[in-house]
Amino acid sequence: MMGALQALFRAVGAYAGNTGRCPLTQRSPLLDDRATKIERMTNDGILFDSQKGIINDYALDVKSPGFDVLGVALTRFLELQVDIDEHNSTEALLNCIIQYQGEGGNSQDIDLAPDRNLLTRVALYVLRCHDQHEFPAITTIHIKNDIPLGRGLGSSGAAVVAGVVLGNEVGQLGLSKDRMLDFCLMIERHPDNVAAALYGSFVGTFLSDLDPEDMARKEIPLSEVLPAPAGGLDTGLRPPIPPLGIGNHMSYPWSPEIKAIVIIPDFEVSTAKAREVLPAQYPRADVVHNTQRIAILTHALGQSPPNPELIYSAMQDVIHQPYRKKLIPGLTEILRSVKPKTHPGLLGICLSGAGPTILALATGNFEHIAHEIINQFAEANVKCSWSLLEPARNGATVTR
Repeated sequence: MMGALQALFRAVGAYAGNTGRCPLTQRSPLLDDRATKIERMTNDGILFDSQKGIINDYALDVKSPGFDVLGVALTRFLELQVDIDEHNSTEALLNCIIQYQGEGGNSQDIDLAPDRNLLTRVALYVLRCHDQHEFPAITTIHIKNDIPLGRGLGSSGAAVVAGVVLGNEVGQLGLSKDRMLDFCLMIERHPDNVAAALYGSFVGTFLSDLDPEDMARKEIPLSEVLPAPAGGLDTGLRPPIPPLGIGNHMSYPWSPEIKAIVIIPDFEVSTAKAREVLPAQYPRADVVHNTQRIAILTHALGQSPPNPELIYSAMQDVIHQPYRKKLIPGLTEILRSVKPKTHPGLLGICLSGAGPTILALATGNFEHIAHEIINQFAEANVKCSWSLLEPARNGATVTR
């Protein structure tokens, strides 16, 4: 039996190669980030810390050519403070109360009902796969989100990772990180995002070739995986359980000199729309172009000192950025004009995830580089903010 239990989740955004974002259209308080740390103290407190990653298929792949492959967790966080008090007599749907503050806090997109919020729906999916159909009574979750929504910074991926970790912790399930990745990939189908948030730092990923039966389970519509939103009934049946080993990942070194300049425009680009503009097929030359650069980039970012010309060239993409320029005013000129030769300290620049955020890697001159990009966005009548971030080395961790 648990007495009073308190927890704090911290999630970082994950940036993927090109657009590795959660395809879910429903938004919730914990919408986009990756990497998680959890501390748990009986009768005192639990800290869930989910670190955010940026992925290249959806933004911070940090390498534009790393579309749907590469991801990096960055130091912008989603935090959950979780209190479980079995002596609390408050009545609450699914024994869960959600509170929210931070990015998007005034938006109607932030749904605080536990049967409609993405994070708690993911946690319920994990719990119901283990025959637990609601949260322990009474679970209060206070969400503090520093990750902008709908900007290509991995807010939904972070929410998915945090939800899986939350379910694992409150259900006392004892899942390994590799098994938690399977649960994440039943919801967020792009491993670059969630792997960066779950494991931390800079990762490469791919989906396994599963047998036909397991593939059928992995491709089950999300509406059949997540608990039904408001109005749906809990039938008591166990939802589809993830196959083992859906995704694979490997961590790469990251030079300590390299920082991430994140320029965040004040408008959103939906992942669905950003995916729609991509072609169904690519010329062989374009595929080879990106593949060659991924092979170099994964090593170049770990070199000290970093090679600006090599990294800049290795971050050139022909798979997603050319097609998404029309969704983001000013992007064409920014990618064309901001180079290491004209902006000392710059290493490379690319679209963060599905956009519209711009990711610039640099070793210095951070403010000048940021304001150059912001000024170019201003010429297209787009206002921006910016942050200087570093890789979040730790992914999801639990301290007891």
